[in-house]
Amino acid sequence: MSELLLLACALLSWIITCQSGPWRPCTDLLQLDLLSRVLPGTVTAQDGIHIVQSRGSRGFQFSGSPQLFSFPASQLFVNCNFFPAEFSIVVTLKIPQITPEKSEYIFTLLDGDSDELLLGLRLSQNNLHFLQKGHGRKKRTTFKAVGLDDNRWHTVILAVTGHYTILTVDCGRPLELVLESPFTDDLDTTGSSFFIASRRRWNGLFSGLIRQLVLLPGSDATSRICPSSEPRLSALSVPQALLHLPIKPSSTDLPLHPYEAEVRVTAGVSPPCGHSEEGQLWFSTLKKGLFLCDGIVWLTMLQVKEKLDYVEDHQDLFTSSETFDIEVFHIPSVGLFIATANRDSNLGSGIYKWTDGKFERYQNISTYDAQAWQYFTVGKKKFLVVANCRSKDAGDQEQSVIYKWSSRKLKFIHYQTLNTHSARDWEAFNIQDETFLAVANHRQGERNHNIDSVIYKWNPVTQFFEVNQTIPTAGAYDWEFFTIGPYYFLVVANTFNGRSTVIDSTIYIWLGGMFQSYQSITTFGAIDWEMFQIENRVFLAVANSQMLTEEGKIQYSINSTIYELSMASQTFIKFQDIETNRDTLLSGSFSALDWEYFTVGDDKFLVVANSYDGTSYSLNSVIYRWQGYEGFVPVHRLRTNGCRDWEFFNTTDGSYLIYSSARAALSKVLKLRTI
Repeated sequence: MSELLLLACALLSWIITCQSGPWRPCTDLLQLDLLSRVLPGTVTAQDGIHIVQSRGSRGFQFSGSPQLFSFPASQLFVNCNFFPAEFSIVVTLKIPQITPEKSEYIFTLLDGDSDELLLGLRLSQNNLHFLQKGHGRKKRTTFKAVGLDDNRWHTVILAVTGHYTILTVDCGRPLELVLESPFTDDLDTTGSSFFIASRRRWNGLFSGLIRQLVLLPGSDATSRICPSSEPRLSALSVPQALLHLPIKPSSTDLPLHPYEAEVRVTAGVSPPCGHSEEGQLWFSTLKKGLFLCDGIVWLTMLQVKEKLDYVEDHQDLFTSSETFDIEVFHIPSVGLFIATANRDSNLGSGIYKWTDGKFERYQNISTYDAQAWQYFTVGKKKFLVVANCRSKDAGDQEQSVIYKWSSRKLKFIHYQTLNTHSARDWEAFNIQDETFLAVANHRQGERNHNIDSVIYKWNPVTQFFEVNQTIPTAGAYDWEFFTIGPYYFLVVANTFNGRSTVIDSTIYIWLGGMFQSYQSITTFGAIDWEMFQIENRVFLAVANSQMLTEEGKIQYSINSTIYELSMASQTFIKFQDIETNRDTLLSGSFSALDWEYFTVGDDKFLVVANSYDGTSYSLNSVIYRWQGYEGFVPVHRLRTNGCRDWEFFNTTDGSYLIYSSARAALSKVLKLRTI
């Protein structure tokens, strides 16, 4: 009897082995490129799918019937009909912001000819949803505030194992959610189909670009593609059609080409040009040209070259009091602004917004003999800092204030107060992803000009600026930050040491985590430095305001000087004096208070703020044009009254200059007419 039982068991084992063979998984546990399975042999525009290049990388845009971009699940699950219980999905996508009431599908797995969803990935505003069918009901796992709909490339890895769903975005820190029950191991895919970029219907069709969509059964794909030098574009399996430009057929016909390069059209500030924008085209209505990003700079492809013809009066801007400085800045999606540093402490200073071709008062801020404004950003935060020369109440400590832009209130609000000493200027700059603020402290009390100016550093933990370094200065009036190759420089305009204005102003270089003295240049009541580059040549222009000797002699008609960096000596040497000509007093520099460098077409210009000649404040400020070997030569003379500051800016209507007056509550906007 026992022998018969043993024989029966052996026979049953033989039957099972012969009929079914050894156990095999439903797939070969290899990466499954879902995207390639819906691509036609040759991609054409008529197929409802386009290859679009954006920010230097290519992806597919789906515009045809959702039925075109589907395939049966049986193509993947060849050994059995069950979806793997453990898997990961890798998708690289780019999509603009989704409206709150809308959602779009990356892919779905639908049962048979019905609309019942077995599995899917869906995007809504700032959220990613993992959808599944389990035990007779639909389940949704939502990862909130993932920020995928920001019109930038992102690579997303969704790994599912047991009770856990793990999301990794751009090889960053994984986000883990615990499921109520483990992912089902009996999800039957018999007769089901995958739909790419949709749920079979037009409603919910993915509007962005998809670069890769891969299913990896049995394991987490994170370790395969992370870390990565390009985490936003980490690749597991990208279709070949996206790796090379399609070949145009040799034919006299002109078929619709499936490849498109994203073109950005702007009328104002240049868009960013970095590695992610490589290959992108930019058409500027202001510059009247077409430009190509090479990953570093915008290269001119085609451009109408403008030339400055003349300057005309555009707007009289009446301010609350005399204006010592104007700061021009742009807040994305809000507009173009200027901040005026006004003298009168009772009336404060104004912020104006460019509206319908004019500046209109937008906000008033309490200031105390304001000398300068500086706009800057820290991450997504936007700030304005004012240099207050006086204290609120006599005898109190002088304080300058940082204001932060409120996107809810649409105005600047108080953020941080810093103790300063008759502050004349702020300079904001970044070094190796760290943000700094340098204040030019002019004097302490009424007589002590030989004091420290301070460099503050942003603390990302406390979210405030803290003292990082102090630098001895003599009546400091201005800081100018600039870079040359990998080196960072900061130059101070020292004005007065208590006895004379004929003193050294100093250039500092960043070494060992601090600024150290690099070169000293003798200046004459220096008020401003302006750094600019012409091709590969680096220049520094100083505005000398007056020559006061220790004997008490004072002279206002003095030269201001342009220095050029000598690569041989690795120092700045005198390049050109802007000379005073007593016979033709229209060409010189009289108590110069500011330089502004700007370009129009291929031409380079410097405009000087001439303020006082010893007898009158009504003087010509002069625009100089670069003429190569001749240096800068005067081309336009503009009548000004106590001119204190010049600023250049562009709008959709053209290019402008604005100057402030330290003698009247009137600033002027001038339009540059070109031919």
